[in-house]
Amino acid sequence: MRTLVTGAVFALLAGTAQAQDAVTLQLKWVTQAQFAGYYVAQDQGFYEEEGLEVTIKPGGPDVAPVQVLLGGGADVMVDWLPSALAAREQGAAIVNIAQPFKSSGMMLTCLKESGVASPEDFKGKTLGVWFGGNEYPFLNWMSKLGLATDGSEGGVTVLKQGFNVDPLLQKQAACVSTMTYNEYWQVIDAGITPEDLVVFKYEDQGVATLEDGLYVMEEKLSDPAFEEKMVKFVRASMKGWKWAEENPDEAAMIVLENDDTGAQTEEHQKRMMGEIAKLTAGSNGALDEADYQRTVDALLGGGSDPVISKAPEGAWTHQVTDKALN
Repeated sequence: MRTLVTGAVFALLAGTAQAQDAVTLQLKWVTQAQFAGYYVAQDQGFYEEEGLEVTIKPGGPDVAPVQVLLGGGADVMVDWLPSALAAREQGAAIVNIAQPFKSSGMMLTCLKESGVASPEDFKGKTLGVWFGGNEYPFLNWMSKLGLATDGSEGGVTVLKQGFNVDPLLQKQAACVSTMTYNEYWQVIDAGITPEDLVVFKYEDQGVATLEDGLYVMEEKLSDPAFEEKMVKFVRASMKGWKWAEENPDEAAMIVLENDDTGAQTEEHQKRMMGEIAKLTAGSNGALDEADYQRTVDALLGGGSDPVISKAPEGAWTHQVTDKALN
């Protein structure tokens, strides 16, 4: 009888544990302050309060978030809107459920000694560009400038850049792609002073597109249980992001605690979190229609070398965010 009672207790405890909805989040890149809001939500119990058990999967150079999502390896992913729109046009039925990032952190960082002082000076230069979906804003910018990207005379030579700044440090490129919160500081830490650099922020050039949104498979949202799970996930995640904005140093330390590689440093993560807070500021999680349209217009390219051929048909965003905010 005692054995039966003990077994019943264990069954009850197991049932309680299973009562939490499991969610797997695929990040766009490795564990760093760029994703602090999710680690904070986990650390501070915001997910648990919503009855969620969240697994956060780091990304990396060999991880394509949309492929993980399509393959069933994650319920939700972090991706940039240009990449997501391009994937949708190619047949991946994904939809935005939240947009924690309000501003873009992308820019080109150039050595002054290369002779680049303005975008007009790009002609004939070699420029480092990230691919894997990150190239779309750059291609749109070059299209607006009327610069070919195939290395032909009068255009620019594109160097397929790894996720580092080596081409700039080794003077293989006049400019390289950087983020305000990451690679730019790698250049500075390498001993190059801000005075030796010229920086072109995509925001300032009018070609900024939305980054780091949350996306799911559209068909899964037809299941009310999955939709409700995503409502809870977005609500808790945005709570994590606002906590991170208000407590940047503490958020950076939470990220460090979750870095299993040991590659990140306290100084770098605190500096990164300070910059990330500028990008999430002003967002309540909803995808702003004007921001969305600006990104679509940029990718359409004004009729010249468009990244996408047309705007997505039907609703691009989903009512998950509205439900999470109310």
